[in-house]
Amino acid sequence: MDKGPTLATTNHHFTVSLTVQLHLITEQILNIRFNRFYRMLGTGKIIIGIFLVSLCGSLHAQISSPGLGDANTAFWSAFGVRRQLDSLGKKQALSYIALGRKSSTDDYNLVSKQAIIVLNHEVYHSFAPNQQYSYAVSYRRQPKYESSAPYEKESTEQEFRIYGRYAYTFKLGTRWKLKSTVRQEFRKFFDAGFRQAEENFQLRTRIKSQLTYNLSPKNNQKLALSAEGLFSTSYLNEPEQKWTPFGYREMRIGAYYMFSIPHSSFSVDIGYVNDLIRGSRSVRKGGVHYLAVDVIWNLPVQ
Repeated sequence: MDKGPTLATTNHHFTVSLTVQLHLITEQILNIRFNRFYRMLGTGKIIIGIFLVSLCGSLHAQISSPGLGDANTAFWSAFGVRRQLDSLGKKQALSYIALGRKSSTDDYNLVSKQAIIVLNHEVYHSFAPNQQYSYAVSYRRQPKYESSAPYEKESTEQEFRIYGRYAYTFKLGTRWKLKSTVRQEFRKFFDAGFRQAEENFQLRTRIKSQLTYNLSPKNNQKLALSAEGLFSTSYLNEPEQKWTPFGYREMRIGAYYMFSIPHSSFSVDIGYVNDLIRGSRSVRKGGVHYLAVDVIWNLPVQ
């Protein structure tokens, strides 16, 4: 008896079921964390809605690696699920979980210490030719280490982030694209027990340009070069309650190779990132050097 169609149907149902479960788990975790955050933040600081403006102009864009603090080398890996929300291909959602590890400031073992864990959910809308916006909610948990040897773990910082992004893409011939992005973030910090952290909250602006070259339509192969400047101001709890001056904080330079795995719904981004942190020990050595690997499961509209 031919069981091929039955097996294909079973696999299809399993794939759909797994996708739905992943989205539900991600949304439940974010809802629990964000509701707790909302209650603790207080109505006097609910200025979040101002910043929901938006994102990139390319459907195949790598997940940007975050700052992992002072180090020599670092490793970032992410697994995401991208789902089309409409039949026109103008709306989509991306949920991902990611881990980061890093070296100490006196060695080059890029996986020696835990650096960060990230849960992120973002919705995109291509609302006009070459233009796109997005809005997102994110939870991050990041260990803090002593600044001198033996660099032991000192504390844990939790962050809730909401951000919006807007981008315009310039088409330069048939193979080149230049994407310019503005991203506005609101970041709220807590310690491991959801008590006040030294830094209360931060307003951060990110300006990025990315040049993409389409290598080949086979497996959707692309190369991308990017540069991003980060500017911020913070409201501190300690040593005294005050605002810090708005100014330049970091520069992140990246190079990525992007491709789709043949005969599958998965795409892979492999890249290098150089994070130049103003005033850090690492910037005097040329910055923090990242290896980044992202795997994204691309799902059609259902």
